[in-house]
Amino acid sequence: MNSSPSSRSSVVVAELGPTNTGKTYRAIERMLEHGSGIMGFPLRLLAREVYDRVTARVGEGRVALMTGEEKRLPPRPDYWICTVEAMPTDRVVDFVAVDEIQLAAHRERGHVFTDRLLHARGRKETWFLGADTMRPMVQSLIPHATVKRATRLSQLRYAGQRSLKSLPPRSAVVAFSADRVYELAESLRRLRGGVAVVLGALSPRTRNAQVAMYQSGEVQYLVATDAIGMGLNLDLNHVAFAALSKFDGAEQRDLFPDELAQIAGRAGRHLNDGSFGTLNTLPELPQRVVSAIETHRFPAVRRLVWRNAALDFSSPEALLDSLVRAPGHDAFSRVERADDFDALKELSRVPAIQELATGRPMVELLWQVCQIPDFRKGLFGQHVALLRETFLQLTAGDGRLDPVWLSRQVTPLDDVSGDIHTLMDRLAAIRIWTYISHRPGWLQDAEHWQERTRSIEDALGDALHERLVERFVQRAARRSARRFVRAVAKSPSGSDSPFAKLGLLLGDVPGSEGAALTEEQFVQQVVDATHDAFEVDALGNIAFDGQPLARLVRGKDRRSPQLALAEPEVWTGGARQRLERRLLALARDLVAEAMGGFPAEAVAGADPSAATRGLAYRLSEGLGVIPQGEAREQWRLLGEEARARMSAQGLCEGHRFFYVAEALAPQALERRCMLTSLFQQRPAPKGVPREPVLHVSEVGGQDARAFGYEVLGSVALRADIVERLCTALHHPHGARQVHALMQELRLEGGVRARVLRELGGPAGGAPPKRRRRRRGGKATGADRNASGRPASQAGSHLNAQRSAAAEGESRTPGGGAGPSH
Repeated sequence: MNSSPSSRSSVVVAELGPTNTGKTYRAIERMLEHGSGIMGFPLRLLAREVYDRVTARVGEGRVALMTGEEKRLPPRPDYWICTVEAMPTDRVVDFVAVDEIQLAAHRERGHVFTDRLLHARGRKETWFLGADTMRPMVQSLIPHATVKRATRLSQLRYAGQRSLKSLPPRSAVVAFSADRVYELAESLRRLRGGVAVVLGALSPRTRNAQVAMYQSGEVQYLVATDAIGMGLNLDLNHVAFAALSKFDGAEQRDLFPDELAQIAGRAGRHLNDGSFGTLNTLPELPQRVVSAIETHRFPAVRRLVWRNAALDFSSPEALLDSLVRAPGHDAFSRVERADDFDALKELSRVPAIQELATGRPMVELLWQVCQIPDFRKGLFGQHVALLRETFLQLTAGDGRLDPVWLSRQVTPLDDVSGDIHTLMDRLAAIRIWTYISHRPGWLQDAEHWQERTRSIEDALGDALHERLVERFVQRAARRSARRFVRAVAKSPSGSDSPFAKLGLLLGDVPGSEGAALTEEQFVQQVVDATHDAFEVDALGNIAFDGQPLARLVRGKDRRSPQLALAEPEVWTGGARQRLERRLLALARDLVAEAMGGFPAEAVAGADPSAATRGLAYRLSEGLGVIPQGEAREQWRLLGEEARARMSAQGLCEGHRFFYVAEALAPQALERRCMLTSLFQQRPAPKGVPREPVLHVSEVGGQDARAFGYEVLGSVALRADIVERLCTALHHPHGARQVHALMQELRLEGGVRARVLRELGGPAGGAPPKRRRRRRGGKATGADRNASGRPASQAGSHLNAQRSAAAEGESRTPGGGAGPSH
């Protein structure tokens, strides 16, 4: 991601419009057409939702998730899904997008969005998504940007006042404090049997479990704060406001019409119309506000919040002065207040810190400590005391936090007892330590603390979800909470189902303490598991932790297998939905393995030429391996830059195939075999893909190429072996290697001759021998080849073949060598 305000090497697009216009969807699709990209979102809940959507498309191996407290980093990610604050500004990618850019006017966080608007650029393309109120600002600050107006896909209509009892199904009630949310949820539970709860303070796993419960139809109502207003995709028909004012961190104030519209616009998804209104405890909305929301017309944003990025770290006082520097542009207003600035101001007055913070490195460290978020939002002095101790420890001894002190802070939070309020307080506290644990230079064993804080946050999140379900979902509305045990015994009912081992439904099972998992806990383990944690056999059966979980089934083609859970009726709807999402991402990873990691969509998106797109499509269709004859013309039409780009992604021009190098590796060939068998709905030929050579009769009339084999006479050779043979045959001194391969493959006589002849080599393939002449100069019988030709003539024939091969190789562009497995 380039960080230059003057960089115009990329196209800049601003997609501005109301909610439900498909802006985020189009940005995701556009990013996936590029080889790499970063997207920034205002909430980590939204970042996690988009991460789930992207990984379901391309697999988890290509996507990183970066938020302040959560990092999922595969070895070589192509795409980064982040909160706006966590976007890696030093990483150069093809595509960059920032969502909800109108938050550049937010009094506390706005300066971060403003910075991204001014400086964040993709190498090829940059998108800014948000409300149409940002149009004048974008046109003024980025005059070369293309500004598009996005239109809503469905209608939004005012429905007036309603009582809780008269709310239609698929409704959300919005309040602006946790206490009011719980009060409303309790009332709806009594009236309707069950309700899901969404607050910004929930952990991602708690929020995901609650939303999945709603989305699957287990409950028909949702009570939420304005956290649902920032792009969270929910199947809502109606939004009812339970309050029209909120505390914004400084004062209690009425919501602006555009803020109401941001929340109301969550009603009506895609082409389904939505409605909004108030509860009957509130007055009717003024007609001018209703009209503005229905027509999506609001006053334009005229000033953005700005903070100086050129900071002076010579001293704390100099840093404070640089932070309060006035902007040099009329479009900007200096940030009024921020927690990190307030913390710096407090800490710079502490004598012990004044003595230490005397040079640039120490002042920079002090500023980093001040940026630790206060998720608890309690007494500010308590947070400043924590920051003070953190800084003093980082500037003493080995420059790391004391593990004993850390343990004293973290251990009391590892407690899942208590009510909803208690659990939420602990969740807020552990998020601070999760954030700190992701500063590896601050801890002696960062990975240990990352794992520990993450596990505590997960346990608290699971417990909180259970409490929310217990309190706000009646058993009539939802099946009673399950506990799963990993038992080898059959279930009490005597079921032989493989899932009975995983899903014993317990009341109280003696001796199961410590081994039991709730449904939510098990599902979350699956969701969080890495690729290596799953077992996938040759038939497409998927197991997790030794237990059957699902199987792959036939899709529209080999690249699109679908999923069938082993026993879908075992799961509640929300759990089933989350499992299917995770396993679909696993399926995409398996396809990527079969293709040798070749990113066909990204390659095609990077070069719009027909030849590139056509070749990328053929490689995708062929799972990374296609015959030369099918693509030679497209390869010829590619420019040098496109060829170099393809080669950088692992594409090789072989003698018989165009292939991705890793697609001929053993693991990739096994995945190819599985995907092909699934699509053809018949078992793979015996020996595929382990055996390098099969008799044609063993293939049984199936398409050998689909399994990675080439039919040559009466045998079928695996593609990697074919390329090795071709490479040896085309090498001036490859006769010995050819002979060794023939012996290794146990190909003799006419079969051997036919294979070599079809590959353009000599019929014998034997290494040259020294001629022994009898008296009289005649060749002995040993000096004659299998066809009766004298060895001298065979040598001449071999040399002729070599010359012809060398000449043919010089005429072939690229002349790539095959793999050397």
